[in-house]
Amino acid sequence: MTERTIDAVVFDIGGVLLDWSPTYLYEELIPDEAQRTHFLTNVATPAWNHRQDEGRPWAEAVAELSALHPEHAEWIEAYDTGWLKMVNGVFSDTAAVLTELQSAGVPTYALTNFSAEKWEVAKEAFDILTHFDGEVVSGVERTAKPDEKIYRILIDRYSLNPRRTFYTDDMAYNVEGARAVGLDAEVFTGAANLRVQLAARGLSHT
Repeated sequence: MTERTIDAVVFDIGGVLLDWSPTYLYEELIPDEAQRTHFLTNVATPAWNHRQDEGRPWAEAVAELSALHPEHAEWIEAYDTGWLKMVNGVFSDTAAVLTELQSAGVPTYALTNFSAEKWEVAKEAFDILTHFDGEVVSGVERTAKPDEKIYRILIDRYSLNPRRTFYTDDMAYNVEGARAVGLDAEVFTGAANLRVQLAARGLSHT
């Protein structure tokens, strides 16, 4: 058996546990692909959404962007009011890994770039998000990955040994940020590969 080298497992949420994409909502609202792509690339941009992950209130975000693009005000508001339609559910295979770890007594944590407001919406909709041993949410902390501060909040708040804490995230730059503070981190490419990564660290029962 491989010697166990980790004591805790930390999960990113969007793209790892939740199937989230604005496209799920806007395919319904903007059927024309070119128009939809333009809106999500040039109006309601990832950078604009990231500000909410950093703590900006949604009401403020919608008001500011609608003032800049009044012709798209209805679509902009939908990013807030229709947010849950951007989630196409839980990735069941990743959820199975998480549940098995928890059943085996392995401490699990969430470290996510997420609006504080939408995190509460997501937890109400998806019960699996409520069973972590702890959570660090960017919108609550007002600092987002890959800023070093958010990883240190996780480590300090839950008294984790970085070298014995495994972190999975679908964004390579967030993984690099985690490694920079000493966490054992790998890019998430699917639940099957996550199982391989955990087995290599002595958690073969998952």
